[in-house]
Amino acid sequence: MSNKNKLDPFLLGELFCGPGGMAYGAKMAAEAFKKKHNVMLPIQHVWGVDKDPNAIETYKSNNMGEGVEGDALDFALAKEGCAHKVIADPSFKSISALAFGFPCNDFSMVGQHKGLNGNFGQLYKAGIAAINHSNPLWFVAENVSGIHSANAGKAFSHILQELELSGKYGYNLTVHLYKFEDYGVPQCRHRYIIVGIRKDQSVHFKVPAPTHLNNYVSAKKALAQPHEIIPPLNNERTRQQSQIVERLRFTPSWENAWFLDKLFEMRPRQRQAVIEELPWANEFAGVSDYMLKKRIEDCRLRCTKARMSHIYRRLHPDKPSYTITGSGGGGTHVYHWEEHRALTNRERARLQSFPDCFEFKGPKEQVRKQIGMAVPPVGAKKIFEAILKTFAGIEYKWIEPSHPGFMIR
Repeated sequence: MSNKNKLDPFLLGELFCGPGGMAYGAKMAAEAFKKKHNVMLPIQHVWGVDKDPNAIETYKSNNMGEGVEGDALDFALAKEGCAHKVIADPSFKSISALAFGFPCNDFSMVGQHKGLNGNFGQLYKAGIAAINHSNPLWFVAENVSGIHSANAGKAFSHILQELELSGKYGYNLTVHLYKFEDYGVPQCRHRYIIVGIRKDQSVHFKVPAPTHLNNYVSAKKALAQPHEIIPPLNNERTRQQSQIVERLRFTPSWENAWFLDKLFEMRPRQRQAVIEELPWANEFAGVSDYMLKKRIEDCRLRCTKARMSHIYRRLHPDKPSYTITGSGGGGTHVYHWEEHRALTNRERARLQSFPDCFEFKGPKEQVRKQIGMAVPPVGAKKIFEAILKTFAGIEYKWIEPSHPGFMIR
C-alpha cells in the first residue's frame, strides 16, 4: 500500500463507540482524502458497539454515510471475554481496522483513580480480544491523561505491553498525549491516543504536527457562529435556580464557585473594584457593601471535600473551553462567560467540535453525557488523516511523540 492510488478501503469496527465522535472524525478524514486524491472512500464503517442505547441511536443516525456497511449494534460490553463472543458472531462483518476508547472511569483523575483494580479498569481487554480475533492492519485506542499515573504508572505500561503483543503479528505502537486545542478543537481536552500498526506492515505512524499552536479557537468564536440548522438541534436551555443565577452574578469569566470565598474575604474597596469590572456591573448599582457581602455569603458553596476547579466555572470568551465532561451535578454543566446560565447541549457539542447537523438522540441529560464522553471529531480527523497518509506513502508534518519511551519497536 505504498501508492495512494492502491490504497484499499479500511473496514472499521469500533468498540465503546459512544455517540460516534471518533467515527465522525474518521468519516470526515475519509471523505476529505477521497475528494483530494480521487480514490474510493478509504475508511468504511462496518460496525460499532456500545452499551448505551441512546448513544447507539445517535451513532446510527449520524455515521451511516457512503460506504458504510451494516449497522451499529447495541451490545453491553461489560466483562472480559464478552467482546470475543460478540465479534466472533457471524453477524459481525470482518474488519481491517479497529477503534476503541475504553472506559476511563478508573483512570480519570476526577474519580478514585483505581486503575486496573477498578470495576472498569479491565475493559481495555475488550480491545485486545477484538484485535486477537480480527488482526486489523491498524488500531486507534483512546483514554484520559490520568491513565499514565494509574497504579503508580504500572497500569499504562501493562496495557501497552499487551497491545504490542496482541494479534497474530503484534503491533508497533506510537503513544502521544494529544492536546486537542492544538488541533483546532475549541476546548482544552488532553487525551492519550495509542496508534498501533501491525508489525508485518512496512509503514510507521508519526504524530501529526499541531495545526493551531498559539492560534487557538476560542469559546466565543465557536459559539458565536450562526446556527446551520434552524431551530438548532439539542439546544434546549436548562432552567436555572435563582441561587445559581445569583452565584454567577458574582463570578467573572474563567472563575468558579470558589471565587466567591475570595470575594467575601476581600476588603470593601477591593471587592467593589472587582465588581465594577464585571460586564454586568450595572446590576449592582446602588447596592451597599454590606448587602453585597450578605448576598455573597448566601450563595457560597459549603464544601468540605475536594474542590473541583470546574464547579460553576464560567468560560473565558478569548480562550478555548475547559474540558467538557459527561458526568457530575449541576455545577459541571459549563457556564457562559457573560450570561448567567449553563450552556445548552448544542453549545457543549460545538465546544466538542461536533457540527450543527450532528443530532444526538435521547433525553437531555443523556445527551449531555454522550457529548461529554465523546472524542472531539475534529481532533480525531487529524489522527485518521495521518493514518491514511501513512499507508498511502504521503508525507506530512509530524512531531516526536510526547512519550518516546512508550514508542515500542
